[in-house]
Formats: sequence, C-alpha cells, structure tokens
Amino acid sequence: MDQLKVEDQQFRLGINYWPAMSAMYWWQRFDPQEVDMDFLRIRESGFDSARIFLLWEDFQPAPDHISQESLARLVRVANAAARHELKLIITLFTGHMSGVNWIPRWAVDKKKEVARFRVISGGKVHSTKLKNWYSDLSIIKAQALLAREVATALKDHPALWAWDLGNENSNCVIPPSRDAAIAWLETMAGAIRSIDSAHPITIGLHMEDLEEDRRLGPAEAARVCDFLCMHGYPLYADWAESPTDEMLLVFLGLITRWLGGKEVLFEEFGAPAISRFDAYAQALATRSPVPLLDAEDAATFMHRALTALHRFGFLGAMVWCFADYSPLLYHNPPLDEAVHERYFGLWRASYVGKPALAEIKSFAGIKRGDADQDLSWIDLNQADFYLNPRENLRRLYARFRQRYVNQDAEANYLGKASRFP
Repeated sequence: MDQLKVEDQQFRLGINYWPAMSAMYWWQRFDPQEVDMDFLRIRESGFDSARIFLLWEDFQPAPDHISQESLARLVRVANAAARHELKLIITLFTGHMSGVNWIPRWAVDKKKEVARFRVISGGKVHSTKLKNWYSDLSIIKAQALLAREVATALKDHPALWAWDLGNENSNCVIPPSRDAAIAWLETMAGAIRSIDSAHPITIGLHMEDLEEDRRLGPAEAARVCDFLCMHGYPLYADWAESPTDEMLLVFLGLITRWLGGKEVLFEEFGAPAISRFDAYAQALATRSPVPLLDAEDAATFMHRALTALHRFGFLGAMVWCFADYSPLLYHNPPLDEAVHERYFGLWRASYVGKPALAEIKSFAGIKRGDADQDLSWIDLNQADFYLNPRENLRRLYARFRQRYVNQDAEANYLGKASRFP
C-alpha cells in the first residue's frame, strides 16, 4: 500500500500547535472554544495542517490506564480541525518539549541524575533518570497500549493525516542499539497498524540525530515509517551561516532523505521574534543566550525558508509555532528558564499576527516542487556518515553551499525565488 499517494502532490503547509494561554498544560486546562478559534485563525491564514502533541502523563497516568477524559478531549480537537478543514499529525509519547522532558512518574527511575533537560512528573521538577523505553519491556508494553487506544479513537476521523511516534525522542533516552531502536519502531507501528492501516506513520527526528549517532536516525526510521521528518533551527547550529540561514534547513532535509531513502517533511523550523517596540522583550533579549530576532527579520527568514523548502521538493513545511505564550505562564517550566521559547509564535499572545504571518498565504495550496536529485556534493557513503557525523555535516554543508550558494548558482537560485511565489 502506498501511504503517500493522494495528497502528497500538494506542498503541505502546517503549524505546530500549543494554545497561547496554556502551552504544555493544555490537556489539563482544556478549553474547546479556544481551540476552535485558534484553528479558525490557522486555516484562514493559509495553513492546511497542524501538528499536536499528546502530553504523555495526561493521556497515560498509569501504565495500564489510558485517560478517557483526555481521549475525549482529543476527539474534540480533531472535530474542530475537521470543521476548519485542517489535517492533523498526532504526536505520541510527548516526551521532550521545548527544553523539558515531560515523563509519567511510572516511567522515571528512582536513581538521581543531573541531566541536560529538566524532568517534570506529577507537576514537579525532578533530578532523576528516565527508564529507557527502547529496552524496558514494561514501558514498551504501556506505549503500545496508548498507541492502540489513540488509534482506535481516531482511525476513521476525517481530520487525521498521520501518526508521529515522538518528538525528538533522543533528547529523552537513546536506544541501547540499532536493533533495539528498530524493534521499538516496529512494535509501535505495529500497534497502530493493528487498528489503523490507512494512515501513514512518521517520527520527529531533529538536527542532533544527524550531529550525533543516537542509534535511531533516518535509516532506522525508514525501515518502519512511511515518510521521514526533520526539525532544524539555524540559531541552534554553531555551523550555520547565521540564525536565519534558510539553506541549512534544505541541507538537513536532503541529508535525511539521502540517509533514509524516503520522502521528507520538514516538520519544525522557526525563530523567536520580538517587536522592536516591545521594551520588555528587548530587555530580555540582551540576557537570552539564544538570539531573539527582530520580527521583520523573522518574516524575511520565513519567506526564504518556505521558498527554499518548496524548491527542493520536500513534502511540506511546518512552522514552529502557533503563538507566543501568555505572560501568565512565564513562571512555569519551560518558560521560566527558556526565555526564547516564549516568542516563537506567528501570533503574539494577544493574537495579533506578527509580520511573518503575512508570508504564509502565498504558499497555500501550491503543488510540490520537483525534488533536486543532484547529490554530487556528497562525497561519502551512507554507511560511513556516522563514523564522524558532526565533522561530516560541517564539511558537507560547505560543499552544499559551494554547489548552490556560490556566486553563479546563487544568482540562478534567487532568480527562481523572485518569480515564486
């Protein structure tokens, strides 16, 4: 069965969604009217799809118990999406989100650990080790249960586009081996397909899955997934040309396609953007370790990024993210420490659109570009890439830019970009 047949001739234009007023606390503070209005805004702005996240503990408070209240709320979200003709990517086991790992209490170890990311369980921050869900059979069994129950709730829903097996999972735990990674993928995909064989399955890989060998990369994902995803942010890459280097996105997507041999959706990209007239945000910008862009510069980046991703034939692009978060949430993780996470939205928390929003409609409903098959700038085999992935990325990116952003090629590229859209 060809899982990518009917709609993949369209360049999918999507957005990653958390509500402005509740962020990651959405499922606990659920407001269906807010969701309905947000989806109306999203659709009227030209988007055809949205990616939503099932905060793991809210949907599975115990290994053998799925919250029927959360499932009912999920169906209401899907109903709102259908009313506004939006398609949904449903992301399971979330998991890592905006610099915090949100993990059910039953899925954390008793051992203390000073980790890169804070862990939140039961509404509290913990310094604790996570159980590895690629090797812990009890966790795998629980995840398969959640996958089946969610698939049962939505398998026939008109708003469903695809299933996503997690958001940047390697920021939570890393598989002990490639075989363990593939076995986990097969178990989760099998659980979904036992209920729903009609909708495609993917997984949210990110730039760090290319920069390091985390044992579940594009090749492993492609063994099971119907299409691949990549997340990339120039402002997080010390080897990017700038925080608005749109060609980095193209490069990451092409490397993903090359390693996995399957179509790629660029599932996350964006930039935190503030108004030059917002004195409070400008003051925070001077202390933020992550650059906060001027909103006009972010709009230019948005146009160039969408133009480039379309030109190189990707399935589509999904912007991070819907809206800035309400100041009422600033004392809560992750926004208490990650100042830049407050400002990634295309809308301000007041629902006033930022300049980048105006760039969206010109890309709505367009056909996909033709995939560029010229990979002559890649001078090694897939099997050798992870022998030294970070160095290989840096070197290949220089070769890629020489191929596409040197003086002659840049003139040709910008000529095409100026004519479309």
